[in-house]
Amino acid sequence: MHDEQAGHTPDSALSELRRRLSDGLARARLTKTQLATRAEMGRTVVSNAFSPSKPVPSAETVAALADALRLPAGELLALRRTAAQDPGTIPADGPGRPIDQWDPHALEVHPAGGTQDGTGSPGQRPLPGYVPREHDRILTEAARDAVAGHSRMLVLVGSSSTGKTRACWEAVQPLAEQGWRLWHPFDPTRAEAALEDLARVAHRTVVWLNEAQHYLGDREVGERIAAALHGLLSASERGPVLVLGTLWPEYAARYTALPAPGGPDPHSRVRELMSGRTLTVPDTFDAQALATAAVLARDGDRLLADALTRARASGRVAQDLAGAPELLTRYQHATPAAKAILEAAIDARRLGVRLHLPQAFLTDAAADYLHDSDWNQLTDDWAEKAYAELAEQVHGKHTPLSRITPRPQRRPPGPSPDNAPSHCPTGPVFRLADYLEQHGRTTRRYLCPPASFWHAAYAHLTHPDDLDNLTMAAETRYRLQWAYHLRHRAAEHGSTNALQHLAEIREEARDREDAENLYQQAVDRGSTDALWRLAVMREEAGDRESAEDLARQAVDRGSTDALWRLAVMREKAGDRESAEDLARQAADHGKSFALYRLAVMREEVGDRESAEDVAQQAADRGSTNVLYRLAVMREEAGDVESAKNLYWQAADRGNAGALYRLAVMREKAGDRESAKNLYRQAVDHGSTDALWRLVVMREEAGDREGAEGLARQATDHGSTSALHRLALLREKTGDRESAEGLARTAADHGNPGALYHLAVMREGVGDRESAEGLARSAADHGESFALYRLAVMREEAGDRESAEGLARQAADHGSTNALYRLAVMREEAGDVESAEGLARQTADHGSTDALYHLAVMREGAGDRESAEGLARQAADHGSTNALYRLAEMREKAGEIKGAEDLYRQAANRGADNLWVYIAHTGALAERWPNGLDPDGTPTPPWK
Repeated sequence: MHDEQAGHTPDSALSELRRRLSDGLARARLTKTQLATRAEMGRTVVSNAFSPSKPVPSAETVAALADALRLPAGELLALRRTAAQDPGTIPADGPGRPIDQWDPHALEVHPAGGTQDGTGSPGQRPLPGYVPREHDRILTEAARDAVAGHSRMLVLVGSSSTGKTRACWEAVQPLAEQGWRLWHPFDPTRAEAALEDLARVAHRTVVWLNEAQHYLGDREVGERIAAALHGLLSASERGPVLVLGTLWPEYAARYTALPAPGGPDPHSRVRELMSGRTLTVPDTFDAQALATAAVLARDGDRLLADALTRARASGRVAQDLAGAPELLTRYQHATPAAKAILEAAIDARRLGVRLHLPQAFLTDAAADYLHDSDWNQLTDDWAEKAYAELAEQVHGKHTPLSRITPRPQRRPPGPSPDNAPSHCPTGPVFRLADYLEQHGRTTRRYLCPPASFWHAAYAHLTHPDDLDNLTMAAETRYRLQWAYHLRHRAAEHGSTNALQHLAEIREEARDREDAENLYQQAVDRGSTDALWRLAVMREEAGDRESAEDLARQAVDRGSTDALWRLAVMREKAGDRESAEDLARQAADHGKSFALYRLAVMREEVGDRESAEDVAQQAADRGSTNVLYRLAVMREEAGDVESAKNLYWQAADRGNAGALYRLAVMREKAGDRESAKNLYRQAVDHGSTDALWRLVVMREEAGDREGAEGLARQATDHGSTSALHRLALLREKTGDRESAEGLARTAADHGNPGALYHLAVMREGVGDRESAEGLARSAADHGESFALYRLAVMREEAGDRESAEGLARQAADHGSTNALYRLAVMREEAGDVESAEGLARQTADHGSTDALYHLAVMREGAGDRESAEGLARQAADHGSTNALYRLAEMREKAGEIKGAEDLYRQAANRGADNLWVYIAHTGALAERWPNGLDPDGTPTPPWK
């Protein structure tokens, strides 16, 4: 591990940093003004970086100057960290170890073969020669950026065994030469390890998140992990770091999908984190990659040569190297018993059972996957023979179903809680091969498992997460009886979700005693939500003392919402004194929002004096936003003087928003000097809006250099909005070159919206070529909406060919909205053929929305035949909602049997999401009030 900071104190490191910058400036024969222009920075920022009387320059400033002067950024950033006394200067304390000490197989790079004698241990398995592809270029650029001092993150998205993990391994090799370390969080679980140690990650570290769904998709802490990663990437003093992850496409789609209107948004932080940070790995080698592989094969790479004999035509070289085709062949040609076990394993994984599948479960589950004739021919040792068959290795040392040994759980010493259940399987456990799992997710996605599967799950699975997931799978497939039993089974094994659900059912049935008992069980298992529900029940029953005690318990367990929500309930009930006391307690626990909510409630009922008193209490606790928001309400109500008084009270306590509003008032009154002074104070307190007003004032006064310097100053502090808005301002005044330069700088700093808005402005004045170029640049920076907007504008202008071309480009950048919108516009214009063609293109890109929407439009217009055809196409592309709609159409036409068949098909698939299921439950209940059996027949009445 290199240690550039060795031998330096903070003062000597800062002196050395400035000496190297000065030497570089002299060698480049530049003035500081010229350097500022080359580095695209303000003159003042550059001057301060060289001045011995100024603070340590920011990491972004040092990196930009190093790049402009062609100096080694890594060394200068290391000096800067020492000068700033950054925690990152002691990387030995951080997690991980040097990259060159890692075995790639330990990082889950798929082994492609053994040693010459076929007995190679994991550390001896050779890797085939590496064939770079397009995604490797982007990975390499990210690694170079990291070496240059810029933290980066990329998540490689691709199907199983396409080379994602190997690509990451190759990308970090240059970092190994620079002394970087690598951290792979996995013990005791991946999510727990990541959450525990992300705060300790030091600079010059690769964070290795292979199969990132185990981190970002974790039900309990995935959002917190995403937030921690965002903080790591945003904190320049902790960088540079490189975060690399891999995901299957279905996980990436799940985490980046926008929530349904009014629905839950379980992956909001993950979606923000992944925006602009995903990189697609294609399933196949293109012609250039195949040619490169052939050269390596001719040069003696036997593994590649062997793979090319089978995979050259399909291009699926990476999968072949990982043994995928042989796995598929083994599955397709397995004996009936072995195939039944594999299909039970596939169904378990796709319905949410964890990686480790108990043998007892798989054996019992397999029964109904067998045809009667095969079942009757089974021998007593059929299971033993089937597992032996599935344990035989295929090319690449993979097996269809491998027996594994779970890692022992490592817990702190001390007694375990008496009520903590054990979820460890008592017998052997197996893991399904990744490739077969993904293959099965596609080929079996529309099938409901048979009765033996559900019975085996009830009898043998004990982990609450497994049982919770299968409960939901049964429920959304309308297998109500099994959902009921699995939910109770989950509750018996400590599932707080199941206990709370059962408690809610009892509460709705007005069985308070049973509901409280179930909530209490969930509380005993650690559920703070159940604590809150108990508190509400006690409050509604008039037991206020107990309600407050439970709310405080919830706070002690980390739920800071309980106190302020109780405060709101008391306020609405008229107990203002108690409400205020609870709100203060909530504020003391970091929920100043409680006092704000209380102040607003009192303001809205006209009790201004009390509202101000509550706002002052919030300010005394360090939150001036309550005073500020109250002032805004007064101003909006027309009471400017009262608002101004409150603004000043907030401003005197350093509230940036209040300072900004006062400045605006002064500026409107014509007192520009006083306004400038207030704007500056607001900037000092972090207001980017105030900084933008100063930029505009400089621009209006003709001081363009000063305006740009302020805008770049905002960028140095993490806000690109001033650059964005200044670019649009320059565009409006006709300075297109300056506008474009500012917009590109904003995009390079993570704000592609500036390029998008310039594209729209250029399109509006008829400069189509420039508009398209800017829109593509915006899309390349992650703003595919730019191409979408341009496509719609072209369509409205009658240029259909150009509109379609832009819409396809938007789809290629991950957004099908443009194709969808064009399809609807063509439909409304009466061009049904073109509309259908565009709708099918959206389906080919993974979205059935256009097909579904056109079906609804045709149905409304009375064209039922065409509507059914479109709905069927949407259903064939995976839309369960379209199947339900199609069933409704058949029912309206009086085709009851056809409708029921479609309702069954929709139920078998499960729901696209829970809201789709809820929306159509009524239609299912009308036909089958007791639910369906696993085979699709109506369930008889049951209790």
